[in-house]
Amino acid sequence: MALNIEALRAFTFPELRQTYDDRDSMLYAASLGFGQDPLDAGQLKFVFERDLHAVPTMAAILCHPGTWSSDPVFAITRSKVVHGAQRVFLHAPLPPAAELVADARILAVEDKGEKGAIIHVVRTMRDASSGTPIASVLHATFCRADGGFGGGFGEVPAAHTLPDRAPDMVVELETRPEAALIYRLNIDRNPLHADPEYARRAGFPRPILHGLCTYGLAARALLAGVLDYDSDLLRSIECRFSAPVFPGETIAFEIWRDGDVASFRAVVREREAKVLDAGRALIGADVETPLYARQ
Repeated sequence: MALNIEALRAFTFPELRQTYDDRDSMLYAASLGFGQDPLDAGQLKFVFERDLHAVPTMAAILCHPGTWSSDPVFAITRSKVVHGAQRVFLHAPLPPAAELVADARILAVEDKGEKGAIIHVVRTMRDASSGTPIASVLHATFCRADGGFGGGFGEVPAAHTLPDRAPDMVVELETRPEAALIYRLNIDRNPLHADPEYARRAGFPRPILHGLCTYGLAARALLAGVLDYDSDLLRSIECRFSAPVFPGETIAFEIWRDGDVASFRAVVREREAKVLDAGRALIGADVETPLYARQ
């Protein structure tokens, strides 16, 4: 079934609000494995309330617009929907506790014909009291059964191209067997990440790790390998999701550094599976704000 493009074009999101506290920030960081080395002060500042910092990618789960796409008016085949790509841009360092308000909109819709369709939704979060922009989040949803509606709308951000050379460094992170069970306490309680029978019906031998958990692990790898855990320097992080990770696997993050850009991809070598691709992080205070994040 093709998407109802006119319904998507006319859709308006309600205002989104969320209050979170230091417990939420520490849970998010712990669900990514921060603190596995209890003597590493760089990791500790994300999971201990003294001088607490928020992991920048936590912005991806804040002021989430919910299950709006399940409305039948859009004609989206929910059983064929997967997370395609994720981008976060930090206008300012993410506070470890705050009340946020966000405006969301459909930025673009792509018609991929027989391959399906891609819906790009952007939301910008602001401090509820001051109105100061904090973060812009761009989420791409791949609707695998819903292409062929005759064209889309909006400006689609280009995917990043990785450098044509060997990576400058590789950061390997082990995931815990119960990683998905911990991460789902943040926001996404889809049984695909917990129920073995549900996972088998979806075509997987066992529950899989959340894509946004793997995305957060990319931030952890960059903080450890490139930024010496200075989270204020990580201004933007984006990637495409290529394949799922199974909890307990080790992920190798291959990283290239070119000035204020760190490119990356992630692979699980045991299965020769590329799980993240086209990764890019912008580093430092003077990076250009991407179009989707401009006010």
